[in-house]
Amino acid sequence: MTNRRLYLHYLSLAGAIALGTILRFGNLDLKPLWMDEAITAIFSLGKNYHDLPLDVVIPLHRVPEIFTFQSGVSCEQIAKNIATQSTHPPLFFCGMYSWLGWMTPLGSGWVEKLRSLPALFGVGAIAAIYGVNRIAFSPISGIVAALIMAVSPFAVYLSQEARHYTMPMFLITLALLGLMQIQQDIFAGQRIRIWVWILWAIINSIGFYVHYFFILAFIAEITTLLLLMYWCRTKIPIHQIWIAIILSTSGVVISFVPWLLVMWNHFQSPETNWLPSANFIAPLYQILISWVLMVIVLPVENQPLLITAICGFFMIVFAIWVGQQAFKNIRLLYSQKTTHLATLTLLSFLIFVILQFFVIVYLLGKDITVIPRYNFVYYPGFCSLLAASISKSKNSKSILLIIGVISSIFVVANLAFQKPFHPERVAQNMNLEPDVPVILVVAYSNYQDVALGLSFSLALEQVRSYTSASMINSDSVAFLDKKPDLSTLWNKLSQMTVPKASQMNLWIVGPGMRRRDYPQQVTLSEQNTCTIDPTQHYRIGIPYQLYRCSNLKLGNDF
Repeated sequence: MTNRRLYLHYLSLAGAIALGTILRFGNLDLKPLWMDEAITAIFSLGKNYHDLPLDVVIPLHRVPEIFTFQSGVSCEQIAKNIATQSTHPPLFFCGMYSWLGWMTPLGSGWVEKLRSLPALFGVGAIAAIYGVNRIAFSPISGIVAALIMAVSPFAVYLSQEARHYTMPMFLITLALLGLMQIQQDIFAGQRIRIWVWILWAIINSIGFYVHYFFILAFIAEITTLLLLMYWCRTKIPIHQIWIAIILSTSGVVISFVPWLLVMWNHFQSPETNWLPSANFIAPLYQILISWVLMVIVLPVENQPLLITAICGFFMIVFAIWVGQQAFKNIRLLYSQKTTHLATLTLLSFLIFVILQFFVIVYLLGKDITVIPRYNFVYYPGFCSLLAASISKSKNSKSILLIIGVISSIFVVANLAFQKPFHPERVAQNMNLEPDVPVILVVAYSNYQDVALGLSFSLALEQVRSYTSASMINSDSVAFLDKKPDLSTLWNKLSQMTVPKASQMNLWIVGPGMRRRDYPQQVTLSEQNTCTIDPTQHYRIGIPYQLYRCSNLKLGNDF
């Protein structure tokens, strides 16, 4: 490259990173915190579930105080909390704790700060995917890959989640970068550079402690290397490669030995049983839908039927067009000598990860394809191949990037990839009568139910503080354990101490409950009779029901 070309090249890369940064950090606190993000917050703030006010009544306006930073907590303690109360590796939460510690005091913008580190990892993945395609194909392909990831609605969505998805995605992209360099060294340079293998092994070792699904990516990397060895077995120093693979793989596995027993216990935990079992067909089209969402997302959630139909039709047509362009050009890349091995490497990685998805679905009976965010495991490979396939087509690049920007704006504006369980909508429904005090009761049987209730409580507190300032000291929330059966819940309700008012709206969130499980009347605080309002029953994955309560004694005194 000439100096001018080099300047324009890196200016384009900087532009892609800047665009990706704007999209990822835009409106970072617009969407409400949902259940999984509440879980992230609890552990990342140095707390655990024992620190939560359970089985007591607290004022609703004090719920944000639960999410305050607890200083002086070590990574070892956070790991212990995660090991006993969660089902994830600990490294992401330790990193989040340090990150939030640097940002203290968190103040009212704590949700934005909580989501900022995942957004930063999302930006890092843009730079990393540039490196993958630069090594695998060409510098121009690297720029296109960076741009595609920068504007991918799927990547933007993951980056705005206060969860451990962009950190492993970033590490998987770096691991792919190492894999591509190893492939280049072996099959083009006829050499093995020890430091490249060591760095690659370190990245994979770190990834194991960030997300369990990283193991799927590592298996796909190893399997891809073995496939390449078989494919080119007459052209390479096979014994040296075997030694390198055995040593690096052993190093990664040995580094994870201290956490193996914890991982096994996590896999046996009831909290991992929420995934549905699948029929034969559903995982196949769910994978295809996830591919569509990686390139285009239009407002189809909670929209009028006509808008949903039009947007859905356009998404399908556009996805078919992109698929045709990609398939045709990937075949061309595969057939060309200069790009054959790079294409084979990325295709193998992609296919082997997806095959493992199907093993989990069909053999273990857990349909992980129903959750689009889990596709972060192979998204870097998908993005890399898509970029390589359209790098030489100016029109295709332009159309894909324009649609990507539009889609990402919908994501940032909360018109697409809306938060599960819709906390903001639940809060609006519960704020049915702004001038009547509200009591929110969350009937829990596990800590995930508590986290769900916390997300609803935060959203309700925000809505009530805006629309019913006079009620701010009258609203309450309680998390009540409903084990061993529902009679325990109704008994606890009758003994609760609540603010005195002649009228109150009692909302009962009951994960796992059915509509018939809600009785016609309940007693609140031994002096309030609460009658069910059959017109105010909702279900968004979990049910919540309104009871209208009256204190007869206060009413007579009045």
